[in-house]
Amino acid sequence: MRRVLLPLKIAETAPPANGVLRDFAGRSMGTSWSVRLLADGEQDFQSGLQQQLDAVVTQMSHWEASSDLGRFNRAPAGSWHVLPQAFFDVLSFALDVARQSRGAYDPCAGALVNLWGFGPEGRFGAEDFAAPSADAVAQLLRERAAQHVQLQADERRALQPGGVQLDFSAVAKGYAVDRLAFFLKSNGVQNFLVEVGGELRGAGMKQDGQPWWVKLEEVEDASSAREEMVLALHGLSVATSGDYRRYFQRGGQRYSHTIDPRSGKPIDNGLASVTVLHPMCMAADAWSTALTVLGLGDGMALAERLGLAVRFVERTQAGLREHMSTSFQQMLAE
Repeated sequence: MRRVLLPLKIAETAPPANGVLRDFAGRSMGTSWSVRLLADGEQDFQSGLQQQLDAVVTQMSHWEASSDLGRFNRAPAGSWHVLPQAFFDVLSFALDVARQSRGAYDPCAGALVNLWGFGPEGRFGAEDFAAPSADAVAQLLRERAAQHVQLQADERRALQPGGVQLDFSAVAKGYAVDRLAFFLKSNGVQNFLVEVGGELRGAGMKQDGQPWWVKLEEVEDASSAREEMVLALHGLSVATSGDYRRYFQRGGQRYSHTIDPRSGKPIDNGLASVTVLHPMCMAADAWSTALTVLGLGDGMALAERLGLAVRFVERTQAGLREHMSTSFQQMLAE
């Protein structure tokens, strides 16, 4: 048996009668992307879609030293920088999530991510990599306490206080998905499924009137066999954060790639994964990370307060245990 999630709002617009199902795909941001769409005509969207993703990399990649973000990270203390509109918008949104989560998510925590080996160099995978000392973490936290990025919306400027390392890895893929969706809509395409590195957004439906069905990402655990859950991705996005993707083990201890900016350490709160459903993929992406850091109790409380549709999967001695916010439960078909 399968459990089915349905959007609370369904658009009545019918798919084009002569629409053709077409696929586009490529590589960007160190991962793959794909688009399936239903549209009239034979317009080739491949180059346009790739250009949208290339623009995200040019502005926001912390892997590319020449990106706008890379230049901001290397800028001297006290310098103000006029940012590209998209960069400014994503930074503004990310800082708002940081505020609402009380620092559980922080786009300015790149130095901590780098310290734990999960930055662009990927040092965590090296055999000789060692977890940083408590003193090194404490020193970096003291430095970060004095670093505050300021924004001036009227001039689209940001202040580099000195030493801040922006890291958009928990929001950039979601933004990229939204950007591809906007590109398609601006070109008259209303029925599509967009995916970048596992983050998804769907709109409209297929030619047979069916929505874009996707299976929610599950944590593999032989001791906890559960019914799969599928989602009608119609006017919705989905993003999942999990402790099983990138990690390293030293001395019998497992270190997750998800860093708590407040403690400066990888999370260890028993959460295996957090899935967020939201109209905007950027929001689903960022909130899945923030709620993962907050943990089940505080994360669920914030999800309920904000009305977010969230599924938490907790690791227990008896196996995996699922918890759903009210908004998430309301989408479950009876």
